Formats: sequence, C-alpha cells, structure tokens
Amino acid sequence: MRLDLRSFRRFLPAAGFVALPLSAQSPSTPRDTIRIEVGSPALDGRVYKPHAARVRVRIGDSSRVTSSWTNELTIGDSAGRTVMHWVTKGTQYPAGGREVTWELRQTYDARTLAPIRYSQTSSAGGFQHLTVTDRRVRGTKRVAGDTAVQQVDVTLDRPGFFAGASDLVPLAVGLKEGAVMTAPVWSPAMTKAEGRIFSVLGKATVDVEGTSVESWKVEERRESDRVLLATWYLLDKSPYMVYGEVPLPNGQVRRMTEVEIPGSTRP
Repeated sequence: MRLDLRSFRRFLPAAGFVALPLSAQSPSTPRDTIRIEVGSPALDGRVYKPHAARVRVRIGDSSRVTSSWTNELTIGDSAGRTVMHWVTKGTQYPAGGREVTWELRQTYDARTLAPIRYSQTSSAGGFQHLTVTDRRVRGTKRVAGDTAVQQVDVTLDRPGFFAGASDLVPLAVGLKEGAVMTAPVWSPAMTKAEGRIFSVLGKATVDVEGTSVESWKVEERRESDRVLLATWYLLDKSPYMVYGEVPLPNGQVRRMTEVEIPGSTRP
C-alpha cells in the first residue's frame, strides 16, 4: 500500500468535504493519547507478515479506475537487522492521456518501521534514490522531463514514519475502540516531519469491490490543525488495509480498495 499520500494515494471521506473549525471536528486530544516516535517500544511492525495485494483507485462516485498498483512485502536481513522490503508496481490512467508506469522499492526496520531506503522510478523519466539514517536523508533525484540529476542531503527535525504508508502505524501500535495515538511522518517532498493523530473509531463494515468486510475504522488528522487527511479501514491480517478515503482539495474524495492477490500467502 506504500505510496506517497501527496502523489499517489491514500484515501478519503465523502464528496463535498469541507474542513471544519477545530471545535467542530473533534474533541481535544485525550490525555491518555499514546505518543509514538520512531523507535518507540509501544510500536511493533512485526505484526505485518509477507503478503501481496492489489490496490485500485477511483475518484468520488465514479467507477473509472484512475490508477492501480500491487504491493508485495517480504522480510529479509540487513547486516543482522530484520527488515521489511516493500515492492510496489503501479500504473496511472490519465483521462485521455498516456499511461504512466512506476515502481517504488522501500526498506523499513521490521520492528520500528523506521525508513531505511526509498527508490522510486517512473516511465516519465523521473526518479528518487534515497537512504535514510535517523534524521538524515541523502541520495539523488531527477524530475520527470528534466535531464539534471540533483543531490539530496536533508536533515529532518526528528525521524518520521513514511507518510505514504502511515496506515501501517495504528495496527503496529494496537487497535482498540477509542484508542488515540500520535506519530511523526515524513515523505521525500518534506523537509520536516509532520505530526499526525490516529483515532480508532471502532468496527465498521465497508464494501470492498463487492464484498462486505468488517474492519477497524481509523481517522488520520494533521496534529497542528486537526484537518482530516485520511480515513482507513484496517484488518489484522492480509491485506491489512482494505479501504481508504482521502479528501482532495477540490472537495472530491480519492477512494482506494485493496484486496489480497490469490495465492500470495507466504510462510
């Protein structure tokens, strides 16, 4: 499921969403909020097992698929450190335009979910190859349509979880109705980590490509202003995220469905 929230994906409320004042959106953060940082012992990413799944994206009530991708998680070893390897391969289908394919390879620490490597390539010619060490992000990138390769060397204010896979955080902390947790997130477009609030609203049944699935409904809001960024529907088994909604600036909603790829179960 692992993409940049700003560029490819992840999820939404109803069409016509309007950001409400803080007082109208939600109560203040409860005192018993679980405050998570990268490396916190309260989070354990080892709940995620090797699997593969397919995501399809639609906008608003339209049935047209605007993009799709597959995610595959494998577990490996890097110098004695257990790591997650995520491989995401996708296609964008612009209305009346040429298809664009892309591939994203990411490595996280398997327990802490700390980003280690990020490598993205596109058929449009752009790429980013980054290594993350604590707060420092280094590597190279090239913007699509350009020939110049740029050096990247950024030091964040604090380590962050990858924003395009922010839905991994709540399950790794633990899901129970009423639970609230905060965590910093980061993406290659950011120079500072951004605080997010995840609120577990309870169980909900959602339609996933014609199948009713009971899942945990989780809201993700920006910590600074409480604006709703995504609504996730999560499972404690593959494919883990089955449905997501992300409000778009024009008031529409990006809807994502995710289903396990048949035969993808691994030991």
